[in-house]
Amino acid sequence: MNSDPNKPSTDENSQLIGNASRKELLAWALYDFANSGYTTVVQTTIFSAYFVGVVAGEAQGIAPGLSTLLWSLAIGIANFIVMISGPLIGAVADHRACKKLFLLISSVGCIVSTALLALVGPGDIWLGMVLVTLSAIMFASGENLIAAFLPEIVPEQNMGKMSGYGWSLGYFGGLLTLAICLAYITWAKQHGLAETHFVPVTLLITAAIFALTATPTFLWLHERAIPGALNQALSNLQISYARLAHTFKEAARFRDLIRFLITLAVYQSGVSTVVVLAAVYAQEVMGFDTQSLIVLIMVVNVTAAVGAFICGHLQDRIGAIPTLAITLLLWIVAVMVALFATTPAMMWVAGNIIGLAMGASQSVGRALVSKFSPTERAGEFLGLWGLVNRLSAIVGPLSYGLINYWSNGNHRMSLLSTLAFFIVGLVLLFRVNESRGKAAAIIDNTD
Repeated sequence: MNSDPNKPSTDENSQLIGNASRKELLAWALYDFANSGYTTVVQTTIFSAYFVGVVAGEAQGIAPGLSTLLWSLAIGIANFIVMISGPLIGAVADHRACKKLFLLISSVGCIVSTALLALVGPGDIWLGMVLVTLSAIMFASGENLIAAFLPEIVPEQNMGKMSGYGWSLGYFGGLLTLAICLAYITWAKQHGLAETHFVPVTLLITAAIFALTATPTFLWLHERAIPGALNQALSNLQISYARLAHTFKEAARFRDLIRFLITLAVYQSGVSTVVVLAAVYAQEVMGFDTQSLIVLIMVVNVTAAVGAFICGHLQDRIGAIPTLAITLLLWIVAVMVALFATTPAMMWVAGNIIGLAMGASQSVGRALVSKFSPTERAGEFLGLWGLVNRLSAIVGPLSYGLINYWSNGNHRMSLLSTLAFFIVGLVLLFRVNESRGKAAAIIDNTD
């Protein structure tokens, strides 16, 4: 008997799983390729360092450490908004079967706001923060929505592999975008152009690549979800709250999902910190310039793609929990190397270990939540995954930014909080029972 009136029947549900063509699977993975340029250029490498060093730099009369804190606040505000809206959007998308429409809206929003960042120059602190916040909201919403397609297009036993393919392809997308940006920056410097000229152009390049490479996703990826029974007396917001209330009432039934989400919230706080502040650390502590940063992140993207690809296969062989434990150990080693780095060579070693760990941990986390999610409620459960990611993206960078501000710009002291997130996350991971979590999702599918 189906205990939730909003759920499709078992026969309907069976039609949703694993019947995607190779072209459609490629279309799904290409979205990771498309949106990765945004994270690498805006959040990780070029614009983050540009904002801290130029837009809100000391030349603008900003106190030491405050520019890093302002950057962290912009990212934190964006992730707080997505943390609240993500599960609600996911629930509505499931009920109305409109994930693809919402994905299109979020993609266009991210592309347009990224292009508008080209207008931000020295002293345009509030404009920069507003546009970064808007672009980050749209990016994160799209990330949740594309993940929600995963349980529909591949069977459970292949989710880890497919998630790994997507993350791996995504890092190559970031690599392509960075390579084109590096080529332009090199040309611009040879012609005597300043940073205030070539950084805005890289943002336009990033927006254009996102728009172009995301197009196959909207042409080939199909919406398999079946709309739930419409209740004209309820608004979309009321429907989404009702579905989320149903999920939280069953928290005991999905206890391994809840335990993993708590674990994810902790270690992902460390990952989020590295994503948005690694370039700032390399620039401010190790003295990397824009070109050096781009080359470093390009190489890191290659190792991240390798890590995502290997661990996508590895988790389907030995399980997601052991695979994730390995990646968290890599994170701990990498952060310790960066913490004690005194030469650029040591930073290169840390960066490549980070690459291997980053691709693996993000791929494994998405796949494990997908395995713990009933198929017909994938948008809702992946919305919770997004909520946790957004919470982590608030706590991690903001803790780094606050410590940096209170310590008058001491980045090494700030990095200690990042190390703590990975250590605690590794301890919490061993409370999660992977087999029991997958069994709970299967039982819900057959209710």
